[in-house]
Amino acid sequence: MLSGGGRGTLGNLQNLAKGRRMKTNGKSQIARALVLVAIASCAGYAHAQTAASAPGDASAQEGAPAQSGRSDSALVRDVRRAFTRTTGLNFANIHVTARDGVVSLTGSVPHKSQIARAGDAAGSVNGVTSVSNHLTVRTARGSGP
Repeated sequence: MLSGGGRGTLGNLQNLAKGRRMKTNGKSQIARALVLVAIASCAGYAHAQTAASAPGDASAQEGAPAQSGRSDSALVRDVRRAFTRTTGLNFANIHVTARDGVVSLTGSVPHKSQIARAGDAAGSVNGVTSVSNHLTVRTARGSGP
């Protein structure tokens, strides 16, 4: 009877051990699945980041922040604000554009000295990497050959 009971107890212990092993196995399968989901999520995020910064993809670059971390529209706005703080600058006919930190100035000003003032004001804005100054001096209307 002891051997039968022993076998039963041994069988119960074996089943209990198997049950524990199965629980551990189930837990480890869940843990593995969670790790795989986390890795897949990170890989998808990394792919999205790479696709957004891929060269030649105009749709990803349009409106994107410049290398300085500032958007082109923010640079244009801040350059216009810098013009308002610049004494002796008539910026009514100055057109400002920005692309990847490069600010372009086009249009005209009444005096030659204002060309340099506008360029200096634009270059002083945080995030502007360079200024392409194409301003001209406005000539008086009606004067000319």
